[in-house]
Amino acid sequence: MKYLFVHQNYPGQYLHIIRHLMSQPGNEVAFITEPNQNAIAGVRRLNYQVPTLSNEGTHPHIRDLNLALTRAEYVARIATNLKNLGFTPDVIVGHHGWGELLNLVDVWPEAPIVGYFEFFYQTVGQDVGFDPEFPVAPDQHPRIRAMNAVNLMALALNQHGQTPTEWQRSLYPDWAQKQIRLLPEGAHLDICKPDPAARTKPLAINNFVISPKDKLITYVARNLEPYRGFHVMMRALPDLLRARPDAKVVMIGGNDVSYGARLANTTWREHMQRELAGKYDATRVLLPGQVPYDVHISLLKRSDAHVYLTYPFVPSWSLREAMACGCAIVGADVAPVREFITDGKSGLLTPCLDPRRLADSILAVLDDDKLSRRLRAGARRYAEEHLDMARHIAAYEDLFAELTNGKSRAAAAAKPVTKPAAARKKKA
Repeated sequence: MKYLFVHQNYPGQYLHIIRHLMSQPGNEVAFITEPNQNAIAGVRRLNYQVPTLSNEGTHPHIRDLNLALTRAEYVARIATNLKNLGFTPDVIVGHHGWGELLNLVDVWPEAPIVGYFEFFYQTVGQDVGFDPEFPVAPDQHPRIRAMNAVNLMALALNQHGQTPTEWQRSLYPDWAQKQIRLLPEGAHLDICKPDPAARTKPLAINNFVISPKDKLITYVARNLEPYRGFHVMMRALPDLLRARPDAKVVMIGGNDVSYGARLANTTWREHMQRELAGKYDATRVLLPGQVPYDVHISLLKRSDAHVYLTYPFVPSWSLREAMACGCAIVGADVAPVREFITDGKSGLLTPCLDPRRLADSILAVLDDDKLSRRLRAGARRYAEEHLDMARHIAAYEDLFAELTNGKSRAAAAAKPVTKPAAARKKKA
């Protein structure tokens, strides 16, 4: 079987399925992407690079669309070269958000496309206007609606969509949901798993030491920004640290902005540290930036209370990994999180924008061992029932088999025939 993956940030969310496909004999994987340092052994990688675009004369609301269509053009050029070299994919897989897949139906009309539909933007009821601290002016609504242009063009391809949660699928119009199937994402349960011994020994990150006697509160986001409740978490620190002198806090995340607005001349981290300067013991709080994956997992395994805050927006992989590690989670009481966490059973839900309530919920977990044990067990149980990576990969395999009329399953079942040594010797 030949597979083509497309994502501007190689390998995107496709690392696990690609590794699985590469482990099977007879599979060939090509990946079209922009340059970066990531690598997967055996994958045929083809890079494209979009030139800097001039926005002169382009309406501000369609600048993202202009970039997406340019990506589509450059990806199609690379794909045409690949086709001319004799590569015809049985299945094409990619993320629709960047526009890269839009022209591939013209290169390989017969190849089915499995496109990731991540988020359908709306002006009310979701992330936009959720936080009254950052109001959105009505004159921005046309820009927000225009952000769905690539989504709508992708749906017009009449191909095969997928998304990882029921909530994300529910955001799309009723007529579009029929084209988008649920393909849940998971976690490696043998890597992300509880470790009772983690609390019996010190854990050091840089020069920040968490002793077995400390209560560790963790928070993880790709970047420290309001969309993931960073400002709320920071504002909870004074009450939290005052109530628990034995508590230490580690907040993982970079200084860039993944979602929402940037600040002029500063980062959200610096902004919140200035706002709260002198109001909490900063020596008990570590903001190490982005950390290696093994450090991230070791912190989750050691965590006494893990905080996951978000606007009504795409749920993070870190939430899945925290549940698999058996964390006692305090999560935002918003629809995408409620799809994972049942309040009081697999975590505690708290209003996303209320620092006082957040601190109270964290303290409840730290103060009540029985509650903590119940939440940990519930989180791990949910992960075992719903988040097993093997189940995630199997769902992809089922979809590939359906789209290729069973060809992918037949290829996976075929094994190279090796004659016994005696037979080989006799023939020689």
